[in-house]
Amino acid sequence: MKKRIIPDVIAKPQELVLVSGETTVRDAVQLMASRRIGAVMIGEGQTLFGIFTERDLMTKVVAPGRDANAVKLSEVMTAKPDTIKPDENAGDALQRMQKGGYRHLPVVENGRLVGMVSVRDIYAAVLAELADELHDREAFIQGSAGYGLN
Repeated sequence: MKKRIIPDVIAKPQELVLVSGETTVRDAVQLMASRRIGAVMIGEGQTLFGIFTERDLMTKVVAPGRDANAVKLSEVMTAKPDTIKPDENAGDALQRMQKGGYRHLPVVENGRLVGMVSVRDIYAAVLAELADELHDREAFIQGSAGYGLN
């Protein structure tokens, strides 16, 4: 069975972190640190406009020497980020994240933000899926699935 983003990877409702594009980088980073998350989503209501990640902080703010107290997220966010639908499977999400070189993927359904998954979340789901498949194959080979000779 393929693990779906919702309900298999995101099993319970998340407290989404969605901030305004007018939020300063400093405020966003403090929020990220206090919540121990690697990204914040930028939008309004349940509409996603962009994402700001630790990598954006490093490459678009710190490395060029910009003032985190003055720079707004709208200036340094990744606009229109790649998203995933709740019914897509974890393996496909992991491949997209690897191909795109990112570690966070917003989950959007009908234009409405419903969650966020990280590569760590996806990796855990894919490992669990592989473990389930291995268990099923071992059971089949050993005959405990009802197919062996007894």
